[in-house]
Amino acid sequence: MPKTGSADLPLHSGKAPRWLFSRMEKLVGAISEVIIQEYNQEELLHRLSDPYWFQSLGCVVGFDWHSSGLTTTLTGALKEALDEEEHGLKVVGGKGSTSRKAPGEILDSGMCSYGRLEKLAETSKLSAKVDSNCVQDTYSLYHHVLIFTEKGRWAVIQQGMNPEKKYARRYHWFSEGVQEFVNEPHRGISTMKKEDKVLNLTSSLSQETRKVSVDLVNDGPEHLERYLKPKNQKSIFNFSTSTERSKKLELPAHHDVRVSELTKQTLNNLKKAEQRQPQDYEDLVGMEGVGEKSLRALALIAQLVHGTENDWDDPARFSFAHGGKDGYPRPVDRDQYDRSIDVLEEALEKAEVGKKEKLRSLRKLNKIKDEK
Repeated sequence: MPKTGSADLPLHSGKAPRWLFSRMEKLVGAISEVIIQEYNQEELLHRLSDPYWFQSLGCVVGFDWHSSGLTTTLTGALKEALDEEEHGLKVVGGKGSTSRKAPGEILDSGMCSYGRLEKLAETSKLSAKVDSNCVQDTYSLYHHVLIFTEKGRWAVIQQGMNPEKKYARRYHWFSEGVQEFVNEPHRGISTMKKEDKVLNLTSSLSQETRKVSVDLVNDGPEHLERYLKPKNQKSIFNFSTSTERSKKLELPAHHDVRVSELTKQTLNNLKKAEQRQPQDYEDLVGMEGVGEKSLRALALIAQLVHGTENDWDDPARFSFAHGGKDGYPRPVDRDQYDRSIDVLEEALEKAEVGKKEKLRSLRKLNKIKDEK
């Protein structure tokens, strides 16, 4: 199974104080280096792709346990702390407009062969489209970070927001075991609150819907509109017998009115997709112009006409919470950084690593303490 997940967090404004972020950057770098030395780069990616471990890491370095800012600040600290030459990892993307620069940053990195970089750039785009359009949970992506190695292993951490509900939802991806981006890509989604109704097009229950959606596009979308707009659906003026002298409105006892998901713009986008003849659902999702409305319309038509099953259950699971820069359950204890570093120092002393690597790590940890 692909190793992915997500978490919901309240939207918080403001920035992490500089004194805290500088410490976060150093401690995150030290923790990352310990994991890389004890295991490897892929193990760090594996852990970052776990929403529980990622949340715990944010708590360890002192950020608010349930704030949306934990995601943006922690990934920002990772981007500053991890060096491609020293750690063998590259972090691209970020918040807002920076998130859209991720594919370009990947191609410009020179971390591995250009063919592998092109594949990673496509991974960046497709993972964002899947969480934006295939898991229709009312959260719009505004943050996207991809971390990768020279061997092409990767992890994605991205976040969407729902301003009305004042919550953010975080999504995690890990390259290990990923066969299809559109079929059960989530290992587990942890959240503060499950949504009442979510169209989950990545669910195994929606497998037939995905297949029929591709067939509907390849067969030509011109005939699709009639499925969601019955012939007897009329405007209110069709029931009026008004003249200039008198106005009379006669309505039947029952009238079948259904709101179409297939707008004119959606239909035009599907016509463009037909010209390319998508090979499978992943190909369809990745096409330019095919978004949430197009996929939803196809899913509803597939269900209405062909009786396919759609999964309307939110794949999220409830999360845990602890820690806090905002004083809950306690204010940030700056001495905690030294105690955490002491634990890492002791672990490194006991580790069976080469003498040079151990001494270099100990010097780095001591330097962090001296700069406090």
